[in-house]
Parts: sequence; structure tokens; C-alpha cells
Amino acid sequence: MNSNISILGVPMDLGADRRGVDMGPSAIRYAGVTERLEKIGYQVHDQGDLVVRRPEKYSTPGTNLKYLDEIVQVSTELADAVASEMKKGHFPLILGGDHSIAIGTIAGVLQYKPNTGIIWYDAHGDLNTAETSPSGNIHGMPLAVSLGYGHERLTSIGGADLKVKPENVVIIGARSLDPGERDFIRKLGIKVFTMHEIDRLGMTQVMEEVLKIVTDGTDGVHLSLDLDGLDPHDCPGVGTPVIGGISYRESHLAMEILAEANVVTSAEFVEVNPILDNMNQTATVAVALMGSLFGEKLL
Repeated sequence: MNSNISILGVPMDLGADRRGVDMGPSAIRYAGVTERLEKIGYQVHDQGDLVVRRPEKYSTPGTNLKYLDEIVQVSTELADAVASEMKKGHFPLILGGDHSIAIGTIAGVLQYKPNTGIIWYDAHGDLNTAETSPSGNIHGMPLAVSLGYGHERLTSIGGADLKVKPENVVIIGARSLDPGERDFIRKLGIKVFTMHEIDRLGMTQVMEEVLKIVTDGTDGVHLSLDLDGLDPHDCPGVGTPVIGGISYRESHLAMEILAEANVVTSAEFVEVNPILDNMNQTATVAVALMGSLFGEKLL
């Protein structure tokens, strides 16, 4: 991996419409992310946090999407910031914040890696649109947007023609999908490794199959890791926990396999909510997984 890592914090809670997750970047920093990565041998450049302004009302005329104006603005700024760091030759490591920030992250990555493969490590599909979303919360839509589906103001961020290809997208750990998302997955043929496949095949075989998909004709791989992909026992500080998730050890193994493959070119860790957490446990897990992703070894 690149020896230079640029950290960007995005204290976004508007996509989830639930306070607390905006403190995620601070919690991850407090858990020692910079020190952990520097100890492995990386040069870490912390670029601070983007500014997220919270309006008094969430309504945007003509749509049921909450905080659309604000999320478009922050996503556009994030896309520019990610592209800027990649232009320097740095590895962008984005700290969330709710998962809506992936709209901006991936839009920025695609400026330099237009054929990026996507690993979506999450209990949810995040494949809703305004038509299928039961809540109007945009953190349930970023993967759909990155594929080119959704509100025009969201899909146009970074350029409407720069979108990820469904054949290079893999969802790992899914165990809560809305009806519209299931239809969407079948329609586009997106590969999903639910908890059933992880239990049955084991994480080693799952990751081997994942790597074949996300590296087939791609020029990089982006990891979008939602901490609710892990079981709530290991990561209690998330806004939408779903029991029966990926274990702490399985997640480390997945990150270690990615490190050995040396194909990940950008990453984000999202949905850490310190208000719902137990003594910063979830942020500590996030930092530990980052260590494994970037090649940390016991011996």
C-alpha cells in the first residue's frame, strides 16, 4: 500500500438523522488511529474535518430525502478533497460519520480510479432510492448512488458518467435488506455474501471470492466498512445494530487477507456513534481493523 495516508474526517449525522455519529471521527482519533498507523511505518497526514452545517429543518421541496441540500454540499466537498489527496499520491482514509459520506468518497476516488472495485462491508445494502426508502435517510442510499441510481443531485456528484460497475461490487455481511434493495440486487446481479454464506463457507473462502470480483478489470479497490457489519456484541456503538453479525476475529482475518492481497487503494470507516457506545469500544475496534488492513502483524 501507499506509504502516505491522508486522514479526512467527516462529522456527518444528517444522512442518518440521528445525533452522535457526527462524533465518530473524534472517537476514532481518540482511539489512536494516527499512532497505530505510524507505528506500522506509515506517514499519516491528518487533514482535519470537513464542516457539516445542521439546518433547522430537514425538508427539501419536491423530495422525501432528508437534508438533501446539506448532504450534496458536503459530498461535493469530500469528493474534491479525496481527489486532491489522491492527486498527491496519498491513500485516502475517511473517518465517518454516517454512511452517506460514501457518496462523496467514492465520487472522489473515481476521479483517479474510474474502474474501482467496491467492497461494501455492512449489515445493510444501502441500495435504496427515494422511491424505495422507508425513511428518506440518505445513509441508506450511498451504494445505489455510486452505481448511478437515485436523485439527480446525488448521482451527478463527481460526474454522472463516473460510476462503479455492479459486476465489481461485493456486499459482505448483509443481514437486513429492504424489499426494494432485494429487487435491486437481483436486477443488477450484485454479489452479496450474507451471514449464511460467511457461516457456511468461512471468511477465508469468502474473501478469496471477493478479491476475484473486485479486481477483475479494475484499477483499484475501495473498502467501505460500516461498523454495524460486525456483531453488536463487538461494536455496540452504531445507530442501526443488527444481531448475528460478523465477528471481531473474522473481521480481522478479512482485513489481513486484504492487506496480503495489496489491492486496496482507498478506504472509509463509518457509523461509529460514541453516544451509543461502551467506553469507545467501537472506535477502538475500528482502529484495530485499520491496523490489520494496513499490514499490522503480531510477529
